[in-house]
Amino acid sequence: MSKSKEAAASSIILKYLNDQNRPYSTQDVFSNLQRDHGLGKTAVVKAMESLAQKGKIKEKVYGKQKIYFADQEQFPNVSDSELKNLDAEITELSSRLQSSQQSCRQLESELKDLSSSLTTEEMLKEISCLKEECDRHELKLTNIKSSTNHVSPEEKEKVYSDRKHFCKEWKKRKRMATDIFDAVLEGYPKSKKQFFEEVGIETDEDCSVTVPDA
Repeated sequence: MSKSKEAAASSIILKYLNDQNRPYSTQDVFSNLQRDHGLGKTAVVKAMESLAQKGKIKEKVYGKQKIYFADQEQFPNVSDSELKNLDAEITELSSRLQSSQQSCRQLESELKDLSSSLTTEEMLKEISCLKEECDRHELKLTNIKSSTNHVSPEEKEKVYSDRKHFCKEWKKRKRMATDIFDAVLEGYPKSKKQFFEEVGIETDEDCSVTVPDA
């Protein structure tokens, strides 16, 4: 790397450390500056070591890792009242940030709702389809009302009577079959379920049906 590029890298890193005023490793600085300034890892390491040797930044060794941070001597001393003012400002800014984040979440929710809603064109098309469907149903209802092929009271009564008769027969035959099965099972060595499986009997319950109320 040329001296001009080394000087440029050192200047960028020094300004970054002074502006942020917090400790960083060489990897941190490389990750944070590489995209905007295109600094390579080797260039960052050399520049930070050089700055530390010249006393422009401070270096601390923790195990196998080196941490670099701005020279605190260059910053003016801050009084207790100034610190309190800064704390109050931080608290206010944090509150404003929280409020802004909440507003953003609300706006994002509203945007999501709007995005999932129908457009005016889509709603008009849907209304048109519903009107056509209503017209079809009204026509069908009109045809049914005007039809002369209605079920007579006598025919309706016969249907109900037949249904009642068949339901009674269903219950009667089911009761008879149950009595026969119980008599057979008294001398059967296996379980009722095994008997039904061997004989091939399917119960109402197996077919998920029940006797209707007559």
